[in-house]
Amino acid sequence: MMGTDGQSRTLEHYLLVYGFALLLFFGEQAVAQIRYSVPEEVKEGTAVGNVAKDLGLDINSLSDRRFRVVSGSKETYFEVNQDNGALHVHSKIDREELCQGTGACLMELKILVENPLEMHHVIVEITDVNDHSPSFPEKEQRFEIGEQTLPGRRFQLHAARDPDAGINSIRTYTLTSNEHFEIDIRQSDEDKIPFLVLKKSLDREQKDKHTLLVTAVDGGKPPRSGTLNVSIIVLDSNDNRPVFSQEIYQITMKENAPVGTSVFRMNATDPDEGMSSEIEYSLVKTLKKKVYDIFELDKLTGEIRVKGIVDYEENEVYKLDVEASDKGTPPLTGECRVIIKIKDVNDNPPEIEVTSLSNTVSEDSKPGTVIALLSVTDKDSGVNGKIISSITSDVPFELKPSYKENIYSVVTKGFLDREEVSHYEIIIKATDCGEPPLSTFKTLNIQISDVNDNRPHFQQNPLQFYLVENNMAGASIFSVSATDKDLNDNAAISYHIVREGSQNDIMSFLNVNSDNGHITALKSFDFEVLKTFQFQVVATDSGTPSLSSNVTVNVFILDQNDNAPVILYPVSSNGSAEGVEEIPRNVNAGHLVTKVRAYDADIGYNGWLLFSLQEVTDHSLFGLDRYTGQIRTLRSFTETDEAEHKLLILVKDNGNVSLSATATVIVKLVEPKEAFAASDVKSATKVDEEDNVTFYLMITLGSVSVLFIISIIVLIAMQCSKSTDYTSKYLQETNYDGTLCHSIQYRSGDKRYMLVGPRMSIGSTIVPGSHANTLVLPDRRRGSGELTSSNSKICWQYLGSNCSTATLLSQ
Repeated sequence: MMGTDGQSRTLEHYLLVYGFALLLFFGEQAVAQIRYSVPEEVKEGTAVGNVAKDLGLDINSLSDRRFRVVSGSKETYFEVNQDNGALHVHSKIDREELCQGTGACLMELKILVENPLEMHHVIVEITDVNDHSPSFPEKEQRFEIGEQTLPGRRFQLHAARDPDAGINSIRTYTLTSNEHFEIDIRQSDEDKIPFLVLKKSLDREQKDKHTLLVTAVDGGKPPRSGTLNVSIIVLDSNDNRPVFSQEIYQITMKENAPVGTSVFRMNATDPDEGMSSEIEYSLVKTLKKKVYDIFELDKLTGEIRVKGIVDYEENEVYKLDVEASDKGTPPLTGECRVIIKIKDVNDNPPEIEVTSLSNTVSEDSKPGTVIALLSVTDKDSGVNGKIISSITSDVPFELKPSYKENIYSVVTKGFLDREEVSHYEIIIKATDCGEPPLSTFKTLNIQISDVNDNRPHFQQNPLQFYLVENNMAGASIFSVSATDKDLNDNAAISYHIVREGSQNDIMSFLNVNSDNGHITALKSFDFEVLKTFQFQVVATDSGTPSLSSNVTVNVFILDQNDNAPVILYPVSSNGSAEGVEEIPRNVNAGHLVTKVRAYDADIGYNGWLLFSLQEVTDHSLFGLDRYTGQIRTLRSFTETDEAEHKLLILVKDNGNVSLSATATVIVKLVEPKEAFAASDVKSATKVDEEDNVTFYLMITLGSVSVLFIISIIVLIAMQCSKSTDYTSKYLQETNYDGTLCHSIQYRSGDKRYMLVGPRMSIGSTIVPGSHANTLVLPDRRRGSGELTSSNSKICWQYLGSNCSTATLLSQ
């Protein structure tokens, strides 16, 4: 006895160790799937179990992780509480409606949590309760039994049906107490078929009709029951019943057979003669209702034909109880069972169910980011139900299988760029392995969301703007614009000026609209004061973090004709442009009387001056050079000529709207002796005037020289910073100062020329002069460095001084 106890303990020890090893080995799979049990017909809200606790999830993070049940069916029977993680019943559950048959009724639930994305499978078994009473297909059944029938004869009763399963299904049949009949139950597969058994011969003369009550009782607690009224009419004759060749027929056919297809023809025989041998066939009324919708039986030939749709996925096996009855009196019957097995064909395409989908994916998502979970199913079985899934479109996404068959996740397989592709259509194809294979397609529309990964971009850097002087203060002078490939706030650009550096004083007079880049000047610029300046504008987007880029803006001030000519000579003591010149009466033609000197602060055409006589007493005596302002005699004077002549000289520039000034010269004719005396007197008075004019000229020449040197330095710096391919056909040189000196650049063919010299007016004739040198610069665009020279030599006189030489520079 002690040995036996020791062996038992040893065996228990081994079993415990073995079970613990199995738990360690299969623990991960066991945890991955949880099983609960709940009875049918329970109230809504009934708790099934704490699934969050059983899965090891944090109760406090369930709401943030969108803890929920994903159901594949239209009806939602279960829900989870995101506050405590409990799984509870959401709607009424009818086991008989969900699961037909006596097997276990299992529902597979998908529990989904996010951040990170997880899916757990929970099995809930719906247990049966005794909520249905047995019922007979008809309330009354009638038998006609001949009185010569021997005891032991069996008559099949209508079988009761009970939708409940297991112990709650039909357990037994009972019969009211009588001396002629008893009840017998035959177990056929899972069905119990009741038979009425004759235990004592009938005597029609004593009693021609018997009424019995058959009761079907299930095994529930408390048990439920249903009744059938049985009427027995006692007849005479016909003592042989029809007999089938087999008690059970087994037939195989393919699903989806056309309506009218012959399935099987049976044959029963009756040894009787006459009416007693004529047989009619019928289906027993105890079959499931759906059988009558799918199959029909010819009562004369015994042929079973297809009446409705035969679908393997709905039912794999059909059992038909067939009864053959003769026409004798009383009629006798024979029974057989026809078992029809349905063979599967590949008639169902796969089904793709998306259980979770992120319609929007950030473009900075890393490879391997999960964007969707999906499951693939096929109602067919065997090879027809095997599925191959793939992504057919050329997209940076791929399918990754899960630990469970036909469960996939869609993940990124590369980097995304919204600026290149902002929307993807992921086409998922599921194909079964049947013959021929069937396929299903599912399209997922994925939108790529923007991140701030692009800086604002200026189309050109640096920018060149030309601004006419005397602009209106406070008005917009030009604008800058940048673009950003991003979207929304990431592409919303604001502008500001960099207010640093050596030109910060200029920047204080500029303002930029932060929204549209329009730049306004807070003051009016004067070309004679400022010719060019430079600043930087920064474009910044509104992303987080923001990105920016800058552009250099070069502004060139363009000259306007805003300065009128200034008369330098003659100038009287009171400041007016009026002078008196005395000349001898005996001078010859061509004698230089005087020279009108003028200055214009503008440059180019705006500063080129023309001289003209507006008023003169005698046009035949005096002539005025329109370019130099020299007044000369045209002929010798005669005795009849007046002694005093007044000349009004008009000096105007060549601007679009020309500006002018006038000078008055009074010429007095004196005798030669008086002229010499007057000249001695005037020499003393003119000394002061000449000194003043000389002083003014020295200041002017000094200013011009300084400005010329600065302009040359700026020009050299600009030429070094720019490409040699100068695109302007006509450039105004910044070296200027009134009528003293000018330089003009222009292009002819592949050469660029610079004309240097005093100002000249439109219409002036350039006359080749003597003693002039020509400076020739090499063409920088020619590799040979060949020097060319120009034969043009230009000479003007300035203020009556020696002839200055303008040089034509070929570059």
